[in-house]
Amino acid sequence: MHARSRGLAATIGVLLVAPLTSGCGTSAAESPGLPALQIDPGRVAVTGMSSGAYMATQAHVVLSDRIQAAAMIAGGPYGCAKGDLNTALSVCMRAEPSAPDVVELAAVVRQRADEGKIAPLAGMKGDRIFVFHGSADSTVVPQIGASTEALYRLLGQSGNDLDVQVDFTHALPHVLSTAGEGGECMEPTAPFVAACGVDTAGLVFQHWLGDQVKPATDATGSLSRFQQRELLPDEVDPLLADEGYVFVPPQCEQGRCGLLVAFHGCDQNVDKVGEAFVAGAGFNGWAQANDVVVLYPQTRASFAPLNPKACWDWWGYSGADYDTREGVQMQWLDAALRRLGV
Repeated sequence: MHARSRGLAATIGVLLVAPLTSGCGTSAAESPGLPALQIDPGRVAVTGMSSGAYMATQAHVVLSDRIQAAAMIAGGPYGCAKGDLNTALSVCMRAEPSAPDVVELAAVVRQRADEGKIAPLAGMKGDRIFVFHGSADSTVVPQIGASTEALYRLLGQSGNDLDVQVDFTHALPHVLSTAGEGGECMEPTAPFVAACGVDTAGLVFQHWLGDQVKPATDATGSLSRFQQRELLPDEVDPLLADEGYVFVPPQCEQGRCGLLVAFHGCDQNVDKVGEAFVAGAGFNGWAQANDVVVLYPQTRASFAPLNPKACWDWWGYSGADYDTREGVQMQWLDAALRRLGV
């Protein structure tokens, strides 16, 4: 067996034997539905780490007519996996045998837009894109982040005028770095939120809001759970946890605020790591200072379909249309945004 094949088999083996985690906290029956807040539809962004970064770029491309900014942390370009787990684990994480073909991916995006499977490309006009990738990342190698940048620059042609900014300057492994809260930096383990001295959440807000951004404050708002399944009909299973989380600053309970949807990475959901991501990644303090609600959707681990690490679906475990408007997780996000008035 070639070295690449052995490495791929080993990675798949880890996925297959990874233990499933049980739910924690109150049951979905005891938590309310997602509140109908006053969200400014002109201030909506998505971000995510690792598989969450893939989900963020999927959300932006599919719903670009309702999302104005996207920040990808240690993730790759839209459509990379082409519905195949082997491609996801090799091309889209290791750039093996080669990096993703962004020209081909751009053609897929344009075709899907023409067919109505995703939002029209005009919805991206003027959007702010931020790609952050640690130069010491050996889980999702930096070439993958560069492919994300390259795809967006291609999509920014023909009058779409995307504002694409990148940061590949920090020697970070596969973690979401904070300015001072989290685990060991250079030996990443769950929850993959590490005190590396780089305020990644701050960079996300700074690139999204630009000159209008205000410094982070203490997060004194409400971090609460809500039922996720009630947003879709009973017969539609988005393969999510019973509960998601939402952070609402005090001024956003009655006032008009922006929205950031933050997607966790694999092995980073609440069932696995508690509130380390939803409370400790740093987004909430920046959100409170800048009048932004943060939505933290949560996946669930499963063996059927194969998703033992509770990753977001960026390779097709939920169905062939996973990265289009017809994908069940995209349908769920669409319903959540509509509940919030977006």
